Amino acid sequence: MEKNSSLGGLRVSRRSVLAGGAAVAGLMAAPSVLRAAETLKVGVYGGYFKDSFDKHIFPDFTKATGIAVESVAEPTGDAWLVQLEQAARANQAPADVSMIAQVGMLKGINAKLWTALDLAKLPNAAAVLPHLLNKYPDGKVAGVGAVSWYITLVSNTKAIPEAPTSWAALWDEKRKDQLGLMALVSNSFLLEVTAATFFGGTKHLDTEAGQLDCFKKLSELRKNVKLWYRDEAQFEAALKAGEVPMGEYYHDVTGLAVADGHPVRSTFPKEGGITDSGSWAVSRASKKSEQAHVFINYMCQPSIQALLSRKVGTAPTIDRKKTDLTDAEFAGVSSDIAPIIPRYDLYLSKADWLNQKWTELIVG
Repeated sequence: MEKNSSLGGLRVSRRSVLAGGAAVAGLMAAPSVLRAAETLKVGVYGGYFKDSFDKHIFPDFTKATGIAVESVAEPTGDAWLVQLEQAARANQAPADVSMIAQVGMLKGINAKLWTALDLAKLPNAAAVLPHLLNKYPDGKVAGVGAVSWYITLVSNTKAIPEAPTSWAALWDEKRKDQLGLMALVSNSFLLEVTAATFFGGTKHLDTEAGQLDCFKKLSELRKNVKLWYRDEAQFEAALKAGEVPMGEYYHDVTGLAVADGHPVRSTFPKEGGITDSGSWAVSRASKKSEQAHVFINYMCQPSIQALLSRKVGTAPTIDRKKTDLTDAEFAGVSSDIAPIIPRYDLYLSKADWLNQKWTELIVG
């Protein structure tokens, strides 16, 4: 996640990482105690991401509800989850509400770390895309989609004049020693890309035999890879210069490079871009459940989702038709093509095996 551009903090986050009228009516109808001078601690990814929330989101929330926000910069990876778990055992909450990456959500569900959310208090959450609602085995909601972003097929327009249309372009023999791909099985999502492109979808990853099919197919493009990257700034610079003219990267960040005049493009392949996301979750140790529900409900409003797209560069977690985003604004952060959704369950249940095979067959 670290970057040098204005979206640096947002990129860090990714590693780890409703009708508007009804929403306002619901907030105004909230008990007066919620409009009193109260503070809700909200954990968000640090850097640019936190700065954007502090500037564009939290002040308006406080103005609308009377609930002050103390924003907390979350460390990346599992460090924040560990802090929350340790604190919860002591009945303390470093943050009442946190933005949590999807594998972290699953780990927290297994540990019963999250307060079950009451959908009756979250009417705006009815518009959240179904795959962005995290649930306990009994069906109770543990997390609600906060923000989403896309990894797409990117290319240098000078080196590759014609835009690719499929992820299969990564396997093209013409791309020998030309690709830049993320270095980890758990953040590149290339197993899912392979399954969607060659095996009919990510359900092919349900079995170990299917996973091995994808590893074998994925190993065929090793000769095309020039850079397995962990440092995104390194790949971004190489892409702009044409030294590594194709690869996978963040759609919105590539859009910033286009706006700055660099010869690059972001393509949503016909199989879909890879969508990743963070969810709002409430620590079981929090004493601010009522305020946390008001906050999450507020964040699900179409107007706030559109504001996040405009100011933070994230994709809406609700149907775009419910927002007032223009076609150009929506295209800057998302796509109507059905996305490839990562198999987060595998990165939790088979992490060691997947990492071992990744090293043996792909990057070793």
